[in-house]
Amino acid sequence: MWHLYLPIAGHSISIPLIFILGGFVGLLSGIFGVGGGFLMTPLLIMMGIPPTVAAASDSNQIVAASTSGTLAHYRMGNVDFKMGIYLLIGGVVGGTGGVWIIKILRAMGNADFLITVTYVLMLGFVGGYMFLESLQGIRSKAHELPPVIKKESRYARLIKKLPGQTHFEKSGIEVSIFMPIVLGGIVGILAAIMGVGGGFIMVPVMVYLLRMPMHVVVGTSLFQILFTCVNVTIMQASTNHTVDFILALILLLGSTLGVQLGAKISKKLGGDQLKILLAILVLLVMVKMLFSLLLPPDILLAYKGGH
Repeated sequence: MWHLYLPIAGHSISIPLIFILGGFVGLLSGIFGVGGGFLMTPLLIMMGIPPTVAAASDSNQIVAASTSGTLAHYRMGNVDFKMGIYLLIGGVVGGTGGVWIIKILRAMGNADFLITVTYVLMLGFVGGYMFLESLQGIRSKAHELPPVIKKESRYARLIKKLPGQTHFEKSGIEVSIFMPIVLGGIVGILAAIMGVGGGFIMVPVMVYLLRMPMHVVVGTSLFQILFTCVNVTIMQASTNHTVDFILALILLLGSTLGVQLGAKISKKLGGDQLKILLAILVLLVMVKMLFSLLLPPDILLAYKGGH
């Protein structure tokens, strides 16, 4: 009664379980400014959905979740639309290229392996860096250490020399317009390959490379994710035919509700708290994906009951 067979995925699912999963990932989206795909796609794969279908269908549901999240953060004044548009330009170009990369790899039979390996590498790097940096920030505040006046880094001097310097009022920063365009392009490629909005990578990029304040990062990230995933979803559906709209519909119903609650929770948390919680979550998913990658197939089948 509560199970549904998905013809595109070729798998039967529990409707309440998928709905709850969507709500949980939507909650995380609202709190951290991520599309949730970095968590949703691996969980769908673990439930038996083919990786290519899980990645493409998740991009579809992220559209609804990020729309809801963007509106919630806009009402709180946490969206830098000017920055978001530059990130979006790069994201659309990168996402289009990423879809064609998947098309070529599927023809070669290597798409599923690439998705899994890419997850492990990116999650491990991003999660580890965020965790260490955030932990250091929390310790400094706990010991009430006086602020240290740091010498301007080589990176800071380099980005100031780039052409097209523009002031972003909402974020309170001045940076070359080429920075968000290039970074958005990289995230767009990953969005297509990994079936994510790129938020779990874009959030650290905005904080550490663009030097944006955390409260603006969350809302702006969701705004960029929204339109990047619209492009990726259309391309995946028309080019690779891997979007299961029934699966995506159930997921987005849950995630739309969860993201509204998440936006309210994020307002009550500090920047370092947000970053360290996100880092822990990213590392947990990375460990799980690495576990599935290293175990031989017969052991994985045993864990699933032989099916």
